[in-house]
Amino acid sequence: MRESVEITKEPKKKFFSSTEEEGNSKSLDEVNGSIIVPEDAGFWRTLMTYTGPGILIAVGYMDPGNWITSIAGGAQFKYSLLSVVLISSLIAMLLQSMAAKLGIVTGKDLAQLTRERTSKRVGFALWIITELAIMATDVAEIIGSGIALELLFKIPLVIGI
Repeated sequence: MRESVEITKEPKKKFFSSTEEEGNSKSLDEVNGSIIVPEDAGFWRTLMTYTGPGILIAVGYMDPGNWITSIAGGAQFKYSLLSVVLISSLIAMLLQSMAAKLGIVTGKDLAQLTRERTSKRVGFALWIITELAIMATDVAEIIGSGIALELLFKIPLVIGI
């Protein structure tokens, strides 16, 4: 006697969805997560709960390319560029806090809000500009790592890159 088994295919789940398909866009769950702190946690435990992610962000912000560039600039120009470092750091903190507040209030990231509130042409132009900025940052990191390898291990710059 044969038993028939019905096989149904589940639709593939998309990691990213477009606004046209579902009416809203959702980020990955781990991006939209939050830190859970027990109510009875003391001051130090609460502080350490928030300090851990902060340290990870700081490490990402001060990468090897940044270190090498800062050290080389400091060695060459001494303290004459310190005001530029201060102003750019303050502007970066302002932009990060504005992005964080926007994310907290709306529950969406900058890319999602850009997609919702701008035309496709403007969104595409902003995407291209962002990609170019990311590439410029990556080039600086690669060159900085190559310089670090040359300084530390005498590996030629061309090979280190």
